[in-house]
Amino acid sequence: MRPHHGDDGKRRADDIVQEVEQRILDGRLAVGAILPSERVLMDEFGASRTVVREAITALSNRGLLDCKPRFRPTIRKPGMETALDITTPIVQQLLGNRGGVENLYRMRVFIETGLVRHAAVNANKNGISQLRQALQANEEAIDDSGKFYQTDTDFHAVLYQLADNPILPAVHAGFTSWLAPHWDSMPRMPERNRQNYQAHERIFNCILNRDPDAAEEALKEHLESAWEMVKGTFKEP
Repeated sequence: MRPHHGDDGKRRADDIVQEVEQRILDGRLAVGAILPSERVLMDEFGASRTVVREAITALSNRGLLDCKPRFRPTIRKPGMETALDITTPIVQQLLGNRGGVENLYRMRVFIETGLVRHAAVNANKNGISQLRQALQANEEAIDDSGKFYQTDTDFHAVLYQLADNPILPAVHAGFTSWLAPHWDSMPRMPERNRQNYQAHERIFNCILNRDPDAAEEALKEHLESAWEMVKGTFKEP
């Protein structure tokens, strides 16, 4: 049985997506370059304008094209930031489900547990120095809750950087973005900031003393305390 026109158009659109994606990956289409016009793509692939536009939409959804009204699409570099851009709407929808925020937070705890253990065993002088600087900035911001929140985030970000895996800092950026609406609504005061700073200090000292078990325990206590504070700021569906 011959496929109906819709199936044929879908396959043609998929063919265009695969070819354009390959050209981006191998550099024939450079990042920032303008995608060939719809007419050029129609002629090259023997496809209708509708099929070409379907392919362009699919490429944009994959994060490979930057599409703006009244402008031709431009090539976008695929990477972890692109993946997070694509993933964010899905994660935000999942966060609306019962237990969604807590599930994401538990994943953060799971990852950071491994990160502090890794840091306690493997962090070099430069890594320890980065943590110390982040901790100092955190202490200096105790009386400024807005600044403290940023330095709090920065301290945890260093833990993701010390693992020397380019995926992990992007994961931290995702956690920060996805959980921010709840953390932004959490009541803040200097005394609470000081408690969080002291928790960071304990984590740092455990890493400095090369004690992965104590670092893990300090991290868990810190994040469990943070969860108890934040969970009252939102209502589950």
